[in-house]
Amino acid sequence: MPLALPANKHTQDYQMPNYLKYLIIAVVASLLFFPFLGNVHLFDWDEINFAECAREMIVTKDYLRAQIDFMPFWEKPPVFIWMQVLAMKVFGIGDYAARFPNAFMGVVTLLTLFYVGKKVVNERMATWWVLLYAATWLPHFYFKSGIIDPTFNFFIFLAFFQLHLLKFKAEKAKHAVLAGLFLGMAVLTKGPAAIIVALLSFAVYLLLGRSKGVFAIKHLLLIALFASMPFLLWIGVATARYGITYGSWFLQEFITYQARLFSTEDADHGGPFVYHFIVLLIGCFPASAFLFQYSRKPVADSEHNKDFTRLMWIMFWVVLILFSIVKTKIVHYSSLCYFPLTYLAALQLYRLTSEGARVKKIVKIVLGVTGTLLAILITALPIAGINKAKIMPLIDDPFAVGNLGANVPWSYAECAWGIIYIVAIGVAIFLMNKDFRKGIITLCVVQLVIIQVTVLHFTPKVEAYSQRAAIDFFKSFEGKDVYIRTLGYKSYAYLFYAKKQPFANAQYYTKGGVNEDWLMNGPVDKPTYFITKVQDAKQYLALPQLEKVSEQNGFVFFKRR
Repeated sequence: MPLALPANKHTQDYQMPNYLKYLIIAVVASLLFFPFLGNVHLFDWDEINFAECAREMIVTKDYLRAQIDFMPFWEKPPVFIWMQVLAMKVFGIGDYAARFPNAFMGVVTLLTLFYVGKKVVNERMATWWVLLYAATWLPHFYFKSGIIDPTFNFFIFLAFFQLHLLKFKAEKAKHAVLAGLFLGMAVLTKGPAAIIVALLSFAVYLLLGRSKGVFAIKHLLLIALFASMPFLLWIGVATARYGITYGSWFLQEFITYQARLFSTEDADHGGPFVYHFIVLLIGCFPASAFLFQYSRKPVADSEHNKDFTRLMWIMFWVVLILFSIVKTKIVHYSSLCYFPLTYLAALQLYRLTSEGARVKKIVKIVLGVTGTLLAILITALPIAGINKAKIMPLIDDPFAVGNLGANVPWSYAECAWGIIYIVAIGVAIFLMNKDFRKGIITLCVVQLVIIQVTVLHFTPKVEAYSQRAAIDFFKSFEGKDVYIRTLGYKSYAYLFYAKKQPFANAQYYTKGGVNEDWLMNGPVDKPTYFITKVQDAKQYLALPQLEKVSEQNGFVFFKRR
């Protein structure tokens, strides 16, 4: 549906100016992404991890390197953390500022999709792409998060787009430089996964895309040069400031960590090979359903359009298969697929609404089944919350049982959201049989509403079960000169929410990190508190130097005697 008024006797074939179309997208995207970002605490680990790095940059005024607990942090480069620092300078240190960069990237991403869609196909298809991306669960949800991936994925997508332009446009050196810079910024945002994805995709592109001999060696060298510049410039400046020992140590630890993610299950995040297939099918509803509309029947697209579509298919499958092979399975590892997936889906929407194509039965089935599963989940949340006393004896995990003990108010009236959702999906599918355009617009509007309801109403209740007791405990120590430490599990929440400051006592740290033995047994110089999960509490209850302070929702709190 193009952003232009239909012609009539009043409009006289009026066409909306381009700047106004982009302005409308920016305003609507801002209304979708910016409000209520701080409505729920940041989630451990990733959200709090990056926010804490940004907070410690501000506390130490050391903006060149990331730190956790005021020790060097080698797992991620600094671009996204710098963005969070800027937001915290404007909005103050807190949940809203930590998520603001991704909300901003949400606005920028939708504007970019409209621009790219117009360049590759036309304005009508570009509008479908913007609408579908905003109305799809995980892409929308991630713009309200504080994790790195939306920014990382954006830079990689821009690099792929510039590679496509390099093949077809005259200013080849410019597009080679831009492709390299965007790829380099992706590396400086999250790491070498950007290079791996780009090289694999480009290799497949050359093998399957009939592009041999199209790319000159000098342009490929330009891409490689400018792709390496951002990271090398940053690590070079850091090495000059902190010494060659720091630079070599950082590179060694950084590369070792990245290799471990690919070869082992990190932090118990394992899963079957089909993990990301399921994540994309359900999490990218409704866009994922329209991939089943794909047909091998030749279409009268331009070579420009066909090439970009081919590139998006390659990008999609390379990312999906690569991270299905990788041992560590985390939802956002396949998030780069959101760009090609929504593009390919929007292309089908364009053909269904503008070229007289008929929607396949399998598409309606996938829409109906996946939508029903999501609606059942939303409906079941209040029911489970009200009847948790009946559910808890069936669960074998003491920590999960403790979580469910949280006092979270529910009512059966909240089931109405799930019922409304499934009815609306049914209405949308019914309308598709009569007028496909009305049906898909109805579905997208329903999606935008239900995603907001989920984020604003249901997510805070889920967070209340999973971590709020611990975070409230940490927040009670804000501004107090105490030691706090988790026992038996990893967390960054105690650093961020207690607003921990650097400690002068050198015994607090060891070469490998925090000196937990000293905190537990040594001559500590200030009040010391610990938190553990209920299943690990027994071993600590037996220690005479620890006094149990309280227990709440699966967490047990101790104090040094």
